[in-house]
Amino acid sequence: MKDMNVNIQAESRNATQTEVQARNFKMIIDEPQNLGGTDEGANPVEYVLGALSGCLTVVGHLVAKEMGFTLRGMRMEMNGNLDPARFMGKSQEERAGYKGIEVKIHADADADEETLNKWVEQIEDRCPVSDNLSHETPVHIAALKSVNAMSN
Repeated sequence: MKDMNVNIQAESRNATQTEVQARNFKMIIDEPQNLGGTDEGANPVEYVLGALSGCLTVVGHLVAKEMGFTLRGMRMEMNGNLDPARFMGKSQEERAGYKGIEVKIHADADADEETLNKWVEQIEDRCPVSDNLSHETPVHIAALKSVNAMSN
């Protein structure tokens, strides 16, 4: 199968807020007020968990259909811990990102526990966002001088 290329455009609105354009959708990323933001959107690490939940939903329904059971719905609880010291420039001891992410999926399904355990294994294996979080993905960041960042 041919690779799918995913593109977005993003522009900072101020020191804590970014407007993201993904296809025909706009997302506002912002920090809460206690981190200097205006709290007009989820912050970047919350979006990571949100992206994971969305991907798990899509893959979960796909895999359930392939496995032949009815999945009426999914509810997820997610929790991630990170030490903000590196992000704030105060320490180099811990990584900047999540130390770990815990996901609990409550499945409304007509499947037994053994089937649901196999289902979860398949979801985790096939979810692109989970894969990106679980394995190193090369990221290359370059600075380009621009007079009008995105208005060209």
